[in-house]
Amino acid sequence: MPTNPPLNRKLRMALVGGGRGSFIGRVHATAAVLDNRCELVAGALSSDPQRAKDSAEDYDIDPDRACTSYHELIEKELALPADQRIDFLSIATPNHTHFEIAKAAVEAGFNVVCDKPLTFDLAQAEELVKVVNDSGVVFAVTHNYTGYPLIRQARQMVADGELGEIMAVRANYIQGWLTDKLEDDDQKQAAWRTDPKKSGAAGCFGDIATHAYNLTRFVTGLLAENISCNLKTFVQGRKLDDYGHAMITYENGAFGTITASQISHGRENDVTLEVDGTKGSISWRQENPNELWLRRNGQPHQLYTRDPNASYAKPVTAESCRLPAGHPEAFFEAFANIYRSAFDNMAARIAGQNFEKVDTIYPNVFDGVEGMLFIQQSVNSSQNGGQWLPLKHELARR
Repeated sequence: MPTNPPLNRKLRMALVGGGRGSFIGRVHATAAVLDNRCELVAGALSSDPQRAKDSAEDYDIDPDRACTSYHELIEKELALPADQRIDFLSIATPNHTHFEIAKAAVEAGFNVVCDKPLTFDLAQAEELVKVVNDSGVVFAVTHNYTGYPLIRQARQMVADGELGEIMAVRANYIQGWLTDKLEDDDQKQAAWRTDPKKSGAAGCFGDIATHAYNLTRFVTGLLAENISCNLKTFVQGRKLDDYGHAMITYENGAFGTITASQISHGRENDVTLEVDGTKGSISWRQENPNELWLRRNGQPHQLYTRDPNASYAKPVTAESCRLPAGHPEAFFEAFANIYRSAFDNMAARIAGQNFEKVDTIYPNVFDGVEGMLFIQQSVNSSQNGGQWLPLKHELARR
């Protein structure tokens, strides 16, 4: 099959962030090239000029296209002939820089893949949507857990009515890595995530509860109505929350709960999702992502595995798999599925074809706005004793 039809060539990628010591930048670079549909050709890998240059060697980026700022990167790319410049830019930097980088890239006409949360605050997210809409670029947000084949299976099962009317949804994201106050030792990942000037209004809830909330929206399609939240900082002296619990009501009358922790001993990256419907319930766990359980009263529990050839596999499930059943796929592959889905639209845009902008299989800028509203209202509710607050947004994906 030709690469990125109808272009019949690889897409050209630039990475902002991801310098030495970064976790998620290397994940972006690995996931993006997994299907051989793009190549990483340029980057501004660190705010430290020397680290930016040194890190370029780790990615085999030509020194001439290794920049020391995103401003320089965009300026140099625009100066190149159209058939040489990048097609998209991936943002793997701390939260407080997302907006300015994304806005500059979009205004320059480049497609964007951005880490979550979308921006530093809701106002920035709302402005960014307007910029994206005016430009017509492809904009993906890496809520990467939506890329797991069995999460996409679950989404289609709900849409097909196999669970009946959805009554309740529960999502948990439990970690333990911040049980100790690592930010005091200037541990890079902890330092910016616990700094309100870089992370934003929330800590744990901005970092990981946004993933849990996005999963509930992605799988159920339910529109949120109200939220009541309580956040707490258990580690003395920490500036942002490290634990929280939220209750959500949905427009159809369903209930939802979100629990997130970064201070639970021994927990690594435990993301779980449970959905209760009038005809059945499903459950999934990220640390065992190739299994999805379906339960109905009076019937044997059914185990769905990541088998692209199974009779129960939805087309979107099979299309999200790269290996036969029994060969585990996990984090990198799920992340790559976000890129792969976005690449389809990028190729269509470059070829001058129409493409879906709102109801995409990958999380987009509209999902990003919902995530920022979730963070804002979680914090506001908690600051007011768990007061119920509206969680509707006119830009929410319908």
